[in-house]
Amino acid sequence: MSCFRAIAVAALLIPLLRIVGAQTITVENATIPANESTVAPAVASVDARESNSTADLFVGETLQLTDAVLANLTELELSNITLFSFHNESSSTEETLSKRTIFGKCKTYPGDFFWPSEPIWRLFNILLGNALIETVPYASSCYDSFENFDAAKCNFITNNWINASIYHTEDPTSVNAVLFQGSTCMPPALEPTGSQCSIGGYPAYSVAVRSVAQIQLAVNFARNLNLRLVIKNTGHDFSAKSVGMGALSIWTHNLKQIQFFKNYWQGSYYGPAFKLGTGVQAFEAYEAARQNGVTIVGGEGRTVGVMGGFLLGGGHSPLSSLYGMGADQVLSMEVVTADGRFVTASAMSNPDLFWALRGGGGSTFGVVTSVVVKAYPKIKVTTMTYLLATGPSVTVDQFWAALRAFFDGFITYTDAGNYEYFRISKVGEGQFMSDMGPWFAPGMSKAQLEELVAPLFAKFEALGVHVDPVYTEYDDYYDAWLASFPVEPFASNSIRQASRLFPKSNWQDVAKLNATFDAVKRVVEEGGYFIGFNIAAAPKGGYPDNAVNPAWRNTVLHAILASVWNVTSSEADMKAASDKLTFDWMQRWRDVSPGAGSYLSEADYIEPNFAQAFFGSKYPKLYRLKQLYDPFGVFYAHTAVGSEDWQMSETILGNLPSQNSRLCRK
Repeated sequence: MSCFRAIAVAALLIPLLRIVGAQTITVENATIPANESTVAPAVASVDARESNSTADLFVGETLQLTDAVLANLTELELSNITLFSFHNESSSTEETLSKRTIFGKCKTYPGDFFWPSEPIWRLFNILLGNALIETVPYASSCYDSFENFDAAKCNFITNNWINASIYHTEDPTSVNAVLFQGSTCMPPALEPTGSQCSIGGYPAYSVAVRSVAQIQLAVNFARNLNLRLVIKNTGHDFSAKSVGMGALSIWTHNLKQIQFFKNYWQGSYYGPAFKLGTGVQAFEAYEAARQNGVTIVGGEGRTVGVMGGFLLGGGHSPLSSLYGMGADQVLSMEVVTADGRFVTASAMSNPDLFWALRGGGGSTFGVVTSVVVKAYPKIKVTTMTYLLATGPSVTVDQFWAALRAFFDGFITYTDAGNYEYFRISKVGEGQFMSDMGPWFAPGMSKAQLEELVAPLFAKFEALGVHVDPVYTEYDDYYDAWLASFPVEPFASNSIRQASRLFPKSNWQDVAKLNATFDAVKRVVEEGGYFIGFNIAAAPKGGYPDNAVNPAWRNTVLHAILASVWNVTSSEADMKAASDKLTFDWMQRWRDVSPGAGSYLSEADYIEPNFAQAFFGSKYPKLYRLKQLYDPFGVFYAHTAVGSEDWQMSETILGNLPSQNSRLCRK
């Protein structure tokens, strides 16, 4: 180590060596304990117009941590105030790297030298305004581990664990991908082999943020002590991006403010728009759109946080064939970056960051607090459902022939702006079922949809297959969506999913289409559970340049494949099912779609070459921007941009990185 570097490291280390002991503050030359009565939350109110967006800041966004606030607390000699300071913008790359080396290769964990003591956590909570949560697992009431056993609450949680994501999203740590968390606290009835409850891969602490200042404090605290930092909105992601052992979590669920602009002007856009907090969920966004007589682009899942990870990862929608991806609708964002600063990202302000945030993935470049998105006129929708199944009147061959007839029309249907959501499954030996639930036709009347699908049903009849389609015409998107998409299942640890964006070119070549359909058919015959979306996210009106995976612009089929096992299965059987998904079934899909991709939010946890699959040709630029905006590695999420520089210290089933282990640089 050079002399300069040794001195720099020593200088950086000195404040960190003072992070233990009682917390005090000096008032009128007297040193007194720092507590709720002597220290106010670290926050200042700024003018709502202090945004580079056309939209004013929300109230919570005007409440910020400022240099003046920190200077005042420093002048009062508040203990450990340096732990909450902003990154020194004048620091050289050498100094930044030097600070990183102080902590070693791994994030700081309980028991480590730099792990905050209880007095420091209490000080953190005071500065936050009492927003810090010492977490317990959602199902902890089923056990004695946290001294909160409650039989009635446990029964409610158990009965609503899988089928009611709305309750999970109200919890600061509960997530969908519990398998990768370590399954350390499942309801006993759903985990017969488990008898204990521990935090495991859930964060140790969570900040229930309602202001920018709270986010800034959390980001600064995590950066200055090298804590693992995660961001949780609703936790729907398939890849456990919102959990991590010993982590500090920023819980954005309460950022719910919504403002409608009838005439919004920013850059080249003039028209209706919404500004929404990142905690707004699909059902809330759609209700607001209906109340204002407009339509906005969001997901089909009711409880998904459509302004959070959904949008940051691209975000596909029942309206994508008409209007594109969720990320395509964004006009501006407000975001706290890794240095703790609060900035606007738009085409005119931090344009590189704006580009990356729209499709480059959540938990990567910053913590977004609000988003301004385009709105569209109120639109009618017609839906159609039917059931296709083998039985006395439909043979296996007829079943697959009818499905192939449906597949043949994918380009036609998306060209018409349609979106079909369907499932295919093996329900017994030689027995198969596919339910259309629903065929979603925005902008179409019942008569128009009937005309569009008439050739398909004529082919069904020619094959000897009869179905009974049910059509419903709605005056607006909200009613059609609400009637069509129930609350989504959640939090099973006996399933692994993966996905593929099959390219349109496979439908323009008969041999490729034959191979594609055969690859789908074979895995279903072998027990794979298939969920399909006939969707094309390249609308006729065009789409902006952003970080959305290019594979989305070329697809007509987003397909999810699931491998399921019994909760009582042996570890060997679970591993066999897990490995079959990635290395057998999905490899067949990759083989028939070389160079295509996958949707990062509904993807294989161990997708080979994730950078290409999730980001395609956008990845080199995204990686450069990650190093620019987060040279400290403050933000990490599994398979996110830059995650290849890190690794978890342990695995599940031999090859699934466990979030219930240490995160270390490679």
